[in-house]
Amino acid sequence: MLSAHLAPNTVIAERYKVERYLAEGGMQFVYVAYDLLTRRHIALKTPKNQSGDKRFRRGAIVAAKVNHPNVAKTLDYLEFEGKKYLVEELVNGVDLRQALMQRTRSIDPFLAAKVFHHLARGVAAAHHANVIHRDLKPTNVMVVGGYSLTELKITDFGIAKLIEDEFEKLNDSTISASQTAVGALPYMSPESIEDDKSQPVGAPSDVWSIGAMMFHLLTGDYPFGEGLKAVSKIVAAQPPCFPQLLFANPQFSPLANDLKELILACLKKNPTERPTADKLVVSCGQLCYPVSARYLGKVKSFQHGSWGFIQSELGEIFFHRECVFGDVPQVGDSVSFSCFVGGGAPRAMPVIRLEQ
Repeated sequence: MLSAHLAPNTVIAERYKVERYLAEGGMQFVYVAYDLLTRRHIALKTPKNQSGDKRFRRGAIVAAKVNHPNVAKTLDYLEFEGKKYLVEELVNGVDLRQALMQRTRSIDPFLAAKVFHHLARGVAAAHHANVIHRDLKPTNVMVVGGYSLTELKITDFGIAKLIEDEFEKLNDSTISASQTAVGALPYMSPESIEDDKSQPVGAPSDVWSIGAMMFHLLTGDYPFGEGLKAVSKIVAAQPPCFPQLLFANPQFSPLANDLKELILACLKKNPTERPTADKLVVSCGQLCYPVSARYLGKVKSFQHGSWGFIQSELGEIFFHRECVFGDVPQVGDSVSFSCFVGGGAPRAMPVIRLEQ
């Protein structure tokens, strides 16, 4: 596999100098490269094999039509020495799964609302450009700033569909094979699985995927399970059950209920009954959630199972168990938190226990 990678210092088209291999997706390798003309670092992508060339070119053309802070910018597309390359802005972060789902089973409603809002805005921008992503999943969303979420950008429009386009069409079997990849399946809409010609995969399918991702982030569970066993449940589209623990704390339950209603609206069986991405943007804009920075620390003390202090780069931060979302941390546990001015000492709200 390594022999297929571009070697460091390789220069593509006398402009893009490869610095290092970064990652790979289902259809492409990704490198960090330096643009010798604009003097900035970029993400350089190339398909793994020739069978993906047509889809790769299509994705580049389609993605270039979307210009929004929540969508990774497509900067260039070229063919050099028989290989195809896509140049995209370099997002100095990690994908959504790595950023928010590695050390917690689920995220708190405050952070979930922020993610929801950013996703809706990015997808709405794509739909305004008549572009449907059709492969939305956590690994196709890049996050900068970790739990602070300073940036969120949707990427990889590899099987995106340009509405009423005049580009060459991919055959159904190729698209289906891509969409049924293990990583994408839990977030796929019923119509993308059923392949019903009378109900084509359109913009509402992206809205479904947003809802499925948000259910997963907020609860720690896939809305309809994972693997092939999820297919029949997705097609049936029975509303998934939310754990009662999500609504147990009155500090978080009002927002959690609002998020629940939005998610269930996204997961309607009938695509016409789902909100548009534009309506999602409006609804998310009406949610009450803080955007304060998040910090990491460790619980230094915890008195009477009720209150304690977190040791962090900010010093000692007071917290109360009522400000904790999920499992209550104990002394020595790592936590993520936001910090606010309080009487006597800064106060943490919310506090989320992290896996070690």
